[in-house]
Amino acid sequence: MNDTTFRRELGQQLRVDSIRASAKAGSGHPTSSMSAADLMAVLLDGHLRLDFDRPDDPRNDHLVFSKGHASPLYYGMLKAAGAITDEELLRYRSFGSRLEGHPTPRIPPTDVATGSLGQGLPIGVGIALAGKRLDRLPYRVWVLCGDSETAEGSIWEAFEHAAHYGLDNLTAIVDVNRLGQTTETMLGWDVDTYAERARAFGWHAVVLDGHDLDAVEAAYTEAENSGRPTALFAKTKKGKGVRAVEDQPGKHGKPVADPERAIAELGGPRALSVRVAKPEFAMSTVDAQPAEARFPSWEVGEEVATRQAYGETLTALGESRPEVVALDGEVSNSTASALFAEAHPGRYFEMYIAEQQLVAAAVGLQARGWAAFASTFAAFLTRAHDFVRMAAISRADLRLAGSHAGVSIGPDGPSQMALEDLAMFRAVHGSAVLHPSDANQTALLVTAMADRGGISYLRTLRGKTPVRTGPDEDVRIGGSRVVRGSEDDRVTLVACGVTVGEAEEAAERLAADGVAARVLDCYSVKPIDAATLRAAARDTGVLLTVEDHWPEGGLGDAVLECLADFPDAVTVRKLAVRGMPCSGSPAELRAAAGIDADRIVATVHSVLGGRRNPFGETPEEERAIIRGEQGTSVGDPHDDTDPQSG
Repeated sequence: MNDTTFRRELGQQLRVDSIRASAKAGSGHPTSSMSAADLMAVLLDGHLRLDFDRPDDPRNDHLVFSKGHASPLYYGMLKAAGAITDEELLRYRSFGSRLEGHPTPRIPPTDVATGSLGQGLPIGVGIALAGKRLDRLPYRVWVLCGDSETAEGSIWEAFEHAAHYGLDNLTAIVDVNRLGQTTETMLGWDVDTYAERARAFGWHAVVLDGHDLDAVEAAYTEAENSGRPTALFAKTKKGKGVRAVEDQPGKHGKPVADPERAIAELGGPRALSVRVAKPEFAMSTVDAQPAEARFPSWEVGEEVATRQAYGETLTALGESRPEVVALDGEVSNSTASALFAEAHPGRYFEMYIAEQQLVAAAVGLQARGWAAFASTFAAFLTRAHDFVRMAAISRADLRLAGSHAGVSIGPDGPSQMALEDLAMFRAVHGSAVLHPSDANQTALLVTAMADRGGISYLRTLRGKTPVRTGPDEDVRIGGSRVVRGSEDDRVTLVACGVTVGEAEEAAERLAADGVAARVLDCYSVKPIDAATLRAAARDTGVLLTVEDHWPEGGLGDAVLECLADFPDAVTVRKLAVRGMPCSGSPAELRAAAGIDADRIVATVHSVLGGRRNPFGETPEEERAIIRGEQGTSVGDPHDDTDPQSG
């Protein structure tokens, strides 16, 4: 059997196995798999260099299925390569199977989870960056994309970054089968326009018939020698080879109606196996020797911004840990990751104003074993939340830092004020959410993040805060710090970040009024220090949470969750930002939001029954005060009109 005949038969086998697996599961995407079967047959037999017996070999090529719904095709490839058996293939989508509906790293050699379209190519950029700049190994990154996902902006973020970094080890194989889930794609089979767009981004582009095996072979050879990132735009037919579904709308995401007939039409089952080429080149000789580093610390009483502490600690980590790399979204002088970039330019990657690519590149880098720290303004990480969500499914080790959080950033206004980030990251599976109040806490937590698996998020502050924590104190993920406390405490003030200072000031004033208040610095919002919180609830019976964040999903809700099954009666009140903020000084904005020392003192007196709260008791009243509506009528709490406009 010559190469062309073998590859044609292998393509048919991949189609048959896609139909078989989906039919057995009763669900799946066989038609999306069938369009790309010839493309993958040629890749598997001659261009992919991957030792399936040693999937962790750093010399291996990487294959990313950005169109993760074509998982039957991917699993058919694994079977043909001998990585799985036919019996396992037919457990596709069944409970407990490694062969999930969309690929995940549960099944080697899968690097990352895919399935949320538009993510595979940006992650491929990160893997290719690792190969080019860090591993310094000549492996290639092959990414199978669907034409529908080119509507995602993240795809074009990947295109521009790949060209900027000269990633000639990256090939995007775009399966242009014309049909999306509900309608034809925007460009249909106009592969020339696709190619023109790729060329405009600085890529080498090739158009081809994706079912012409000789053309596919030539395109791969061209990609391997182009000297630039290359995109292959292959015109294909969805459901290729089976008349009942070939190029037919309405067949997406459904098993073939008559699988036996379809399989017979494709020539029946095969049992072909592929001897996939193994990498033959030598290992890189990258110098990765750790050096002595002096980790920063500050004297109690100093005024230091936690973002500055982040940058200094990350830089020190880069000295002692050669696997640490940093990325930023073109705000490194604000997040302080510029310190790392200056000290370790070879391990710093600028992702510009492209937060999806920022997180995706970090995911790709960690897939190659690099400890990636990615930073930007906390507010802008919301743009990349789906990448963070998928990173958790990838079992990725990802370290994110968001600066300039909360109303306390001051005059920049609400577009820059992250007020939902704690909730967003608390909702991520297995995450740690950290919000230190001072520089020494930050340094110790950044160091802890480097050793933690999973996703960690550090929220840093724009303004300087006083150092309260000694450099040798026990600061850890899952811990907290009692700022002040006694056996006579009648209330516990629970704060994090900038509100720790407000709580401390309030406690001083309450003490002058004869009310002893415990102050708890919950720098670890998730996992939260349940033991200390429950002890405080038992000792004082009243907890007041104070946070520079919306009331939903942040510190207050974390405390309530911790106390949900508390056996004793306890009062919990939440102070949080409840109205839309505006520009102003940090102090003015905290006062307007009702998260300053004045509001804490008044609320404590009101809860303990000592005094009436002059600020009002209800969220609506708080909202009205924030909006400047301090008259006798609160008004409609859902009316966001400016009373001074017009």
